[in-house]
Amino acid sequence: ILTIYGSFFQCVGKVFIPGLPAPSLTMSNQMPRPSTPLDSVSTPSKPLNKHLGPLEEGVLLSPVPELRDSAKLHDSTYVEDCTFQQLGTFIHALRDPVHNRITLELSNNTMVRVTIPEIATSELVKRCLQGVKAILPKEIAVQMLVKWYNAYNAPGGPSYHSEWNLFVTCLMNMMGYNTERLSWTRNLDLEGSLSPVIAPKKARPSETGSDEDWEYLLSSDYHRNFESHPVAKALRLDPLEVLAPKDDFSQNLSLDTSTLLFTHIPAIFFVLHLIYEELKLNSLMGEGIRSLVVLLVQLARDLKLEAYIDYYYRDYPALVKTSRQTCIIDQVQTGFMHHPTFFSAEPPSIFQWLSSCLKGEAVQPYPYLSRICERSKLVVLSVALYILGDESAVSNEASHYLYKITSGNDALICSFRHSTSVSSLAEKLVIWMTNVGFTLRDLESLPFGVALPIRDAIYYCREQPASDWPEAVCLLIGRQDLSKQACEGNLQKGKSVMLSSDIPSGTESEEDEDGMNDMNEEVMSLIWSEDLRVQEVRRLLQSARPVRVNVVQMPEASDHEYIEEKENRLLQLCQRTMALPVGRGMFTLFSYHPVPTEQLPIPKLNLTGRAPPRNTTVDLNSGNIDVPPNMACWASFHNGVAAGLKIAPASQIDSAWIVYNKPKIAELANEYAGFLMALGLNGHLTKLATLNIHDYLTKGHEMTSIGLLLGVSAAKLGTMDMAITRLLSIHIPALLPPTSTELDVPHNVQVAAVIGIGLVYQGTAHRHTAEVLLAEIGRPPGPEMEYCTDRESYSLASGLALGMVCLGHGSNLIGMSDLNVPEQLYQYMVGGHRRFQAGMHREKHKSPSYQIKEGDTINVDVTCPGATLALAMIYLKTNNRSIADWLQAPDTMYLLDFVKPEFLLLRTLARCLILWDDILPNSKWVNSNVPQIIRENSISLHATELPSSEDLSLETLAQAHVYIIAGACLSLGFRFAGSENLAAFKCLYKYATDFLKCLSAPTASITGHYNLETCLSVLLLSLAMVMAGSGNLKVLQLCRFMHKKTGGEMNYGFHLAHHMALGLLFLGGGRYSLSTSNSSIAALLCALYPHFPVHSTDNRYHLQALRHLYVLAAEPRLLTPVDVDTNTPCYALIEVTYKGTQWYAEATEELMAPTLLPELHLLKQIRVKGPRYWELLIDLSKGTNHLKSILSKGGVLYVKLRAGQLSYKEDPMGWRSLLAQTVTHRNSEARAFKPEAISAFTSDPALFSFADYFCKPTVNMGQKQEILDLFSSILYECVTQENPEMLPTYIAIDQAVRRLERREMSETFELWQIKLVLEFFSSRSHQERMTRNPNRGLFMNSEFLPVMKCTIDNTLDQWLQAGGDVSLHSYLSGQPTEESQLSMLACFLIYHSVLTPGQLAAGGLEGSTNFSELLLKFKQLNMPVRALLRLAPLLLRNPQSMVL
Repeated sequence: ILTIYGSFFQCVGKVFIPGLPAPSLTMSNQMPRPSTPLDSVSTPSKPLNKHLGPLEEGVLLSPVPELRDSAKLHDSTYVEDCTFQQLGTFIHALRDPVHNRITLELSNNTMVRVTIPEIATSELVKRCLQGVKAILPKEIAVQMLVKWYNAYNAPGGPSYHSEWNLFVTCLMNMMGYNTERLSWTRNLDLEGSLSPVIAPKKARPSETGSDEDWEYLLSSDYHRNFESHPVAKALRLDPLEVLAPKDDFSQNLSLDTSTLLFTHIPAIFFVLHLIYEELKLNSLMGEGIRSLVVLLVQLARDLKLEAYIDYYYRDYPALVKTSRQTCIIDQVQTGFMHHPTFFSAEPPSIFQWLSSCLKGEAVQPYPYLSRICERSKLVVLSVALYILGDESAVSNEASHYLYKITSGNDALICSFRHSTSVSSLAEKLVIWMTNVGFTLRDLESLPFGVALPIRDAIYYCREQPASDWPEAVCLLIGRQDLSKQACEGNLQKGKSVMLSSDIPSGTESEEDEDGMNDMNEEVMSLIWSEDLRVQEVRRLLQSARPVRVNVVQMPEASDHEYIEEKENRLLQLCQRTMALPVGRGMFTLFSYHPVPTEQLPIPKLNLTGRAPPRNTTVDLNSGNIDVPPNMACWASFHNGVAAGLKIAPASQIDSAWIVYNKPKIAELANEYAGFLMALGLNGHLTKLATLNIHDYLTKGHEMTSIGLLLGVSAAKLGTMDMAITRLLSIHIPALLPPTSTELDVPHNVQVAAVIGIGLVYQGTAHRHTAEVLLAEIGRPPGPEMEYCTDRESYSLASGLALGMVCLGHGSNLIGMSDLNVPEQLYQYMVGGHRRFQAGMHREKHKSPSYQIKEGDTINVDVTCPGATLALAMIYLKTNNRSIADWLQAPDTMYLLDFVKPEFLLLRTLARCLILWDDILPNSKWVNSNVPQIIRENSISLHATELPSSEDLSLETLAQAHVYIIAGACLSLGFRFAGSENLAAFKCLYKYATDFLKCLSAPTASITGHYNLETCLSVLLLSLAMVMAGSGNLKVLQLCRFMHKKTGGEMNYGFHLAHHMALGLLFLGGGRYSLSTSNSSIAALLCALYPHFPVHSTDNRYHLQALRHLYVLAAEPRLLTPVDVDTNTPCYALIEVTYKGTQWYAEATEELMAPTLLPELHLLKQIRVKGPRYWELLIDLSKGTNHLKSILSKGGVLYVKLRAGQLSYKEDPMGWRSLLAQTVTHRNSEARAFKPEAISAFTSDPALFSFADYFCKPTVNMGQKQEILDLFSSILYECVTQENPEMLPTYIAIDQAVRRLERREMSETFELWQIKLVLEFFSSRSHQERMTRNPNRGLFMNSEFLPVMKCTIDNTLDQWLQAGGDVSLHSYLSGQPTEESQLSMLACFLIYHSVLTPGQLAAGGLEGSTNFSELLLKFKQLNMPVRALLRLAPLLLRNPQSMVL
């Protein structure tokens, strides 16, 4: 026992705590340690009433503590309650309180964790305590709670009494009732919650019972409850005759006015009534309501509140029997009672309030208790919003619908957040309800009539939701597809579920190492379902298996010569093998999530061959032929990049894992260098610690430095990051101070560092960087050997970097006018006198080079490409005509001789990129770029014989022609990159086939095979750019044709271009496409620079590592619908709406997803179209972030099949769904709906079970067949209308009507709900919604409701004719009614909204003589005419029975 003391050691109460060691423990103090004697524990032999009866006031906390000095202490009640325990343990301290748990620290250093008992555990008692507490003055409330706490947690442990009975007894004692004398509370003592426990004091020694026991049981509440219980009706038990108990009913009991709560009885009664109304809104609290109504009836009877007694009678006719014991409260005592202002003579009824709203009558504000009657508040406000259409109801504390009852003034304001897009009332309601925390579980426990308006709003929202609603709203409206979309976000874990490899297991082992087995086969098989193009791409791009060297041995060749010939052939084939990894990197882009505990698998680059027929191995290392040194070093680098690019940006990897991948063998260092660059491109290199970066760079391995510098720069794109700038500057002599030590930096590393600077400062127009890069384009060769080799690639890199820094700024380069950037670039492009070198490095360039004699003119061959592309990037998309005219191809033969044909390609490309908006996808536009002199004199691409001409160089004209066309086509590729534009594709395809024919024409020798191959490669790349990610078959055929060409002019560079085109075509396995943003175009210019390396170690004109920068232009654009029920990708029809532009008006296009979307900035909206899937709208006019996040997380868009529909995979033409549809239109076949067919309509297991157990006929059904048919048609209607949540409502209505027909309604709760349902469908707001949306299927659109309504009417009318009118008459005239008729009478009163006798009398209906007079009076009383028709004969004192 824990004794609780208040101030001054006054004992507040004793609480039994299970688990404390005896002897009992008490708080220590300077005082002697008191302990509760154990003999005061309540045992069954001492009945609980000892504790509950008139509770000893001395032991309880009085509001004013009396002061006692220690001298008087010994003769106070305190001492009587304590024995002093001088020895043993005592409580030393209390610690660690959490909620109601606390640790007692005992004097012997042990600790005990105890739980102070709860104030109440049953929901009903908690509610009542809260309500009573809220309404009483504070001091009285505290005393009331203390008394209750003491009674509930009395010493002796939890009693066998039910908590509610205990509460009622305690409360009524405090109100002044003598619960001993009141028969029903006396019986409460003897009953548990359900079982009639015979109290110990009644126990008899004899084993056999006695008649008294039986009578006691019959007169108990338990028996009454049981008789009115639906189970008793179902079992058809006959009611038993109850003998009148011999108790003293005659004597009336009076109340003790001196008790604590006597004056507050009316307030407490009203609060308990409101709690009763609140509990009605929770269908799980049925038992609690029945218990509460008994208490309420007693109080109402004693307070003489006729209206309330009548109200409870109508709710529970079986419980509220005619006469019960009343307690007399005389007038004088009533005067003492405190009648609160909020007390109303008419009982507030939530159902009546809703009913009035639905009928459109004026309503009074509904009284509610803050934080106790939250459900009432929610229902009132939602109806005010949805039915009355008052939007202000939920936006503030709606005083005109709710009348707040409280002793305090703590207003709980629930404001409505307009964060999401809301248009209709239904949407407002649903979003407001989620904001206040209303969930589906709450909705399921609302009675069906009250829930109907909310369900109607939900049904409406489900049809047309917005895609940006939060997850809670989507869950409430039952759109799992949307709620999963909202909560999903990441599909990292789900990826493994979605990946199912379709490769047969036999080929698995050999294809294992080709680095392409982590692709999402499931999605790819949906995108390209008709053929095996993906397998073909894998075959073309795999570089891990030996190639087939097919050489026929000539009779005259010796074996040695034959071996040499095979090895030479292998060397040719290896040029192709070494070019494959770049394309493979594109194909597998971002397709893999690595396991942090394993190294990344890098496929082997296999440069051996197998010669048929014996499959002998051919190897290049045999020493028979000369093989270039370091031939495979760049190929390994590309192989590493390709492996690293498989890692998706969303993967979880860290610095340790990157270092962990470092190979032990020196030969693999190049692959690791590529791997580092790839990690930069996908953004993971930022996680690498600075220490590790430093460590890698100090090793001095050239490849590692290149990969690392490009990687970190790409990861910090456009950030101007200082740390990275310093890192790059060390590798660029021009960015170091003039006095610094000259570092020996390899040339390729310098090139990489320059591009790195361009990436880090991209788009910033940083002045100092631009100035240095501008000078570096024309950097002269140094006096010694430095800067003499591969100068072209450095100059190009400086030009590209300058272009990136000033990307798209055009003439708005602020603060750079003194640099004359465009003029300087023009000079670099066309040549001329070298200007005096400005800046701090002029000392370095004073002495000329000893190797190269350039004089003081600019070497255009070195500077032209960089300057041309720099101009293109600075003026990108600016449509600046004056700059574009500088880039016009020369139109005289004399000038043409001065320009390398290759540079004409770059100039044309640059000019078109500047005049971005002029590019048109047709051959007329392409040819318009060719100067007139060339057009008139050039050999057409189809010519068969050569024209002869003396004064014109045919060769120059022909080469200029093909290069200009290639340049124009390349710009077309940039303009329509990733768009799959059909006109652009056709135009480019035409030129590509022309070039192919040209290669085999006799005129090819004039143009030069090399030039034609270059142009063809450029065209192939342009085609692949336009069709990026689409896997177009025609382009794939071209790529495959080029793959097979391995002899002659075909070198490493051309293979590189062809396989890059193939990679772009299947970018990221069809998940990625190219963007046309400025940044993307800059990256693509670096990656697709149209001068290809001659051999695998050639970096003279362009650093090979830059080929991988295409990653910066790739963006995820694949939208994959995933069926939310099966979690597998599927087909769905989507409708894409384009915004209008200057070239075309707003247009709509239908696509079958999974599909690549166009660039998002071009789109207005995307909609998942019916009829097979639930519609879903993604509105891009508000911003593209929502869609971007979907695409970046795998492009998964959850969709949900509608009822009766099959997916496109199962039913491509929609014919089988049509068969399913035949049942959907209301017709006789609904009867023939077989429960087995339900699987076509729903995937809900609950509905399957329902069909199984309730709709399948068994043998000898007899009468049940009719119910089975009904259930089948109800189920059918619910699934086809797609509101299976209405199934319980249908069944509840049906069961209630059947009970009414059998006259077994013991409570009228369900009748109220049916009434609300009928009123909702006839309400004006519902009718208006129907007229606005006639095509929307009615919510319950069958004959069901009219049939039910008719049945109820008929049943009640039959009752009325069969003698019901007599009981109705006696009710109206205030005489007692016979018991057997009570239930049906209550049903009649509720269903026809008959007023109470008091109200009818006040309306003056009694004296009416004719019907018209009655009609007038009824109109004022707001009673329906159908009720009048039935009441008129009685009111007009018409003897004859009613005939209707």
